[in-house]
Amino acid sequence: MNNIEVVIPAYNEEKTIAKVIQGIRKVLGDSCLVIVVDDASEDTTAEIARKQGARVISHPYHIGNGASVKSGLREARAELVLLMDGDGQHLPEDLPGLLEKMPGFDMVIGARNFSGYTLRNLANRLYNLFASYVTQFKILDLTSGFRLVKRNEALRFLYLLPNGFSYPTTLTLTFLKTGRTINYVSVSSGSRRAGRSKIRHFSDGIKFLLIITRISTLFSPLRVFLPVSIIFFLSGLFYYLYTFITTHRFTNMAVFLLSSSVIVFMLGLISEQISQLRMDKTEDAP
Repeated sequence: MNNIEVVIPAYNEEKTIAKVIQGIRKVLGDSCLVIVVDDASEDTTAEIARKQGARVISHPYHIGNGASVKSGLREARAELVLLMDGDGQHLPEDLPGLLEKMPGFDMVIGARNFSGYTLRNLANRLYNLFASYVTQFKILDLTSGFRLVKRNEALRFLYLLPNGFSYPTTLTLTFLKTGRTINYVSVSSGSRRAGRSKIRHFSDGIKFLLIITRISTLFSPLRVFLPVSIIFFLSGLFYYLYTFITTHRFTNMAVFLLSSSVIVFMLGLISEQISQLRMDKTEDAP
């Protein structure tokens, strides 16, 4: 399949990288180009990947998972690029399902099962609900790193992708908010992961929420500003009614809350106009 290349960001994955590459070759054939972006690993990840016939791009120092994905996308030349982690949590056997759904879409994402009640699963459900509200599209797995994407479409938004682990979040939201089409395919759960997850639940979780908010304000500001404005308005209205009934006064706090709701709403309208102008420039870019 000459129109598909595989990009694998890797950091200290010497125990799993060979098995991952072998699995890809088994599904896509020996002629498939596999690009392993070694993010300054402290082990033999790069050497093992080379022995398996992969093209290795090495960072001079540790930058991040997202930076590795960006390096791989810049170096890839095929029409379609498969992004997957090097820790063994993504099974190459699930790739045919992504390929089957790809025609007609700009990106197909492998959606994991979050039916359990672990902290990780509950957090992922929260991200999915918040992102679904922002994009008005049912998102099944916001943070999945297992995805098949049209390279040219991904390159348009490369400057938005962070260097850390939250690049899947940014890429998904950006595609949806700019009218690109995505689809989801159920894949095997990450419980089969052979390597160790490098995501820190609390700090990276806060980053994910901030990124969802940042992308939503970048492309659809009113989805964030309007609820905040409504909260201020209702708080001011109920506080005014309470003080009027109890003390027959219109207090400074009521004035502050009501005026804040108007200010936030107007900021949302201005941001919406700026967002539209910015999006038009992005669409005009080559």
